[in-house]
Amino acid sequence: MKMKLTYPVMVIVLFLAAVSTGWSQATMGKVQGKVTDGGQPVPDAQITLTNADNGRTYKMKTDKNGQFSGVGVPFGIYDEDVTAGEKRFKTKVQVKGENGAPDDLSVEMTSGKPGAGLSKEEIEKRKANNEKIQGENALIVQLNPALQAKDWATAEPILTKLIAINPNRWDFQQTLGDAQLNEGKYDEAVATYEKAIPLADAASKGETKDAKSDPAKAKLAVGQMLTNEGNAYLKLKKNDKAIEAYTKAASMAPNPATAYFNICATQYNTGNTQGALAACDKAIAADPTRADAYFIKGSLMVGESKLDKDGKLQAAPGTSEALNKYLELAPDGPHANDVKAMLQAIGAKIETTYHEKKKK
Repeated sequence: MKMKLTYPVMVIVLFLAAVSTGWSQATMGKVQGKVTDGGQPVPDAQITLTNADNGRTYKMKTDKNGQFSGVGVPFGIYDEDVTAGEKRFKTKVQVKGENGAPDDLSVEMTSGKPGAGLSKEEIEKRKANNEKIQGENALIVQLNPALQAKDWATAEPILTKLIAINPNRWDFQQTLGDAQLNEGKYDEAVATYEKAIPLADAASKGETKDAKSDPAKAKLAVGQMLTNEGNAYLKLKKNDKAIEAYTKAASMAPNPATAYFNICATQYNTGNTQGALAACDKAIAADPTRADAYFIKGSLMVGESKLDKDGKLQAAPGTSEALNKYLELAPDGPHANDVKAMLQAIGAKIETTYHEKKKK
């Protein structure tokens, strides 16, 4: 006959909120270009960039091939003044560092570079964009210390303002969801993740124009957000929703061990033995060093043990191996005493040398 054993142990699903620790403020750009006259390179030409807002100047000179370059030029609108002997060319340009690439400020002295000059409307548009970037950077300066201090209450309204400025930045949305999760605002966190996940998913597929989106990073973020969404659902006691989110996370994550373990623990806590065992095996396959996965697996197998005709507990093959593996990985772990009690109950040998091996 099968005998169900109940042990006074609680398994807590790990909450691994992937909170960004800060962003750098993109304020400086690189410029480069070539000065030509009638198609021929102009050496020793003087290039002066004058910031339209503060009047600060940046000077460069062309080499023998008519080429020039400069670094550390703040983003903004500039008057570009090129002097070569008695010839002079003026235009307005913008330094914006799109995709991190240098801005091309090349000039043809005779005809002027087609499209090099900016219309009044374009200047106003770019000034507005520059002000938007400056506002975003100012908020990031306020946000970074709050994130580093894990001061979620301070971080949340700052993130809300950043999202209002740039609603398509999935990383802002993700961090807001993480802050809400850590504050215990689980419904709000789920709502935020539901907005952020499609944005990050689109970025992971290269379907966004956001120059700051890294597809690989965005894909990783989708898995992280699904995991945290599952954590929020778990706190809301919506176990089916939590398992659904964890399952999606496992399919997205480069290393799905955490997602599978969360499924394993959730199924264990809700009494779904077969679902828990299947998820534990997947967690162990993804990460053979995850001690708690062996603990849950061993506990479930002990619970499914049968009594023989002599009244002795007969555990399924692999039970003692799973429990001893926990002791090997975590000889002083929180479940070590429970594991030893289970091994004793099924009459299995308890390895006592793991602690010494761990020390070495």
